[in-house]
Amino acid sequence: MRDVPSLPRLLGLAGLLPQLACVIALYAGPDEWRYTAQAIAFGYAALIFSFLGGMWWGIAAMAPAAENRKTLGWVWVAAVAPSLIALFAYLPWVFGQTWPEPSLIMLGAGILMSLAVDAKLRALAPNWWMSLRVPLSLGLGLATVAAALA
Repeated sequence: MRDVPSLPRLLGLAGLLPQLACVIALYAGPDEWRYTAQAIAFGYAALIFSFLGGMWWGIAAMAPAAENRKTLGWVWVAAVAPSLIALFAYLPWVFGQTWPEPSLIMLGAGILMSLAVDAKLRALAPNWWMSLRVPLSLGLGLATVAAALA
């Protein structure tokens, strides 16, 4: 991550702290914290996953017009998918079904798989893009799965 500018690197790494705090609370905290920690972990993962979609939308919007029309149609679809997946993962809770473990697994897997979209956007993103995205997506994705398995 040395090639990542300091502010995005610092803020990106700081963005892992809420999820890591939830995982610590789940594994080391009292049982009465469990539901709250998992609910916060779900909300944070859903928020950041949706944010990733917004970043992809922005990258597509900034692409040259000719390239955007011809080759980036898939990005617009990919950019909306995280928010829809997060909403879908939230619905079991709304309807009183099993929650949050399966939903956390779904979000964690989605965040881990988001690296495929990030990699395909590498040519349009800053040259340090993947140096930032890989540790952040691995960190948040794995922490989200860890929250589900606690």
